Amino acid sequence: MTDITLSLDVVRRMDRVVLATLGLFALLLAAVPGQSLDSLVFTLDSLVFIAPFLLASVLVAASVKATGLDRQIAVIFSGRQAPVIFVAALFGALSPFCSCGVVPIIAALLASGVPLAPVMAFWIASPLMDPEMFVLMAPVMGLEFTLAKTLSAFSIGLVAGFATHALTARGAFADPLKAFDGGCGGCAGPSLEDDTKLVWRFWHEGERRALFAGEARTTGWFLFKWLTLAFLLESLMVAYVPAEAIASSLGGDSLWAIPLAVIVGVPAYLNGYAAIPTVSALVDMGMAPGAGLAFMVAGGVTSIPAAMAVFALVRRPVFMWYLALGLTGSLAVGLTYQAYVTL
Repeated sequence: MTDITLSLDVVRRMDRVVLATLGLFALLLAAVPGQSLDSLVFTLDSLVFIAPFLLASVLVAASVKATGLDRQIAVIFSGRQAPVIFVAALFGALSPFCSCGVVPIIAALLASGVPLAPVMAFWIASPLMDPEMFVLMAPVMGLEFTLAKTLSAFSIGLVAGFATHALTARGAFADPLKAFDGGCGGCAGPSLEDDTKLVWRFWHEGERRALFAGEARTTGWFLFKWLTLAFLLESLMVAYVPAEAIASSLGGDSLWAIPLAVIVGVPAYLNGYAAIPTVSALVDMGMAPGAGLAFMVAGGVTSIPAAMAVFALVRRPVFMWYLALGLTGSLAVGLTYQAYVTL
């Protein structure tokens, strides 16, 4: 009886995300052993692929906090919102961070008091385009499509920032971050006591070294556990919702092709690089160019891994607003681009 009680106590103390991941994998192992192996390989491959981007973002977020740069940014971003939102959207459209890798940076900015509006502008724009993606996309999708996606990233970020500013000015989203035990990417982790100094060589001070290590550890674990579950779920989508089915559903240039591309693109995870050959093939198979752009943008902003990371980080109203911005923005740029190419 004591052993059973101890086992139940261990289960209660386990992280719910880890428990869900292990439970799902155990279910797959029992029900469809072949798919369990495929899902394991898929999840590991996805984690390995995204690891450099996540490592870079975690180190940046931890460094921002350890140096005290987050407080300086908070002061700057608390100024006039119009130019700050413009710069945030532009920087997001040119930054190298993916939809998941940008999460710890966003957490650090929000925790330090940066207003939600410029953060949202950067958050929405960041996963859609970066210099490397531009170079890889241009020869495959064409320069016109690539420029359209670049402009879409900036435009959606800009609209998201100003729309968020309009709502926050009326009292909405006053406390965007969730409360976490043990910290989460800066949400509730350790901080410097009444220290507003900016110290670039933070490794010379023990307190700042400890802050850097703690921030990197909690943020890294937060992203790892959520992305592992997200990639496991994605593997099932890839297995049971094949690309051919998506192509047949989104083919042609009907009125519903672009809205359907947005709806399908939201749960279908395609990182920006993998999406290039996939969307190119879909367009060659008959997908309307506007639907291809909408599918690519929706998948970049509101994919399963990105959405799960956002859901774990912010409160529900902010999460729903994030999804709404991703949906409406993807639909708008898809319709606009399709109208342009059909002129």
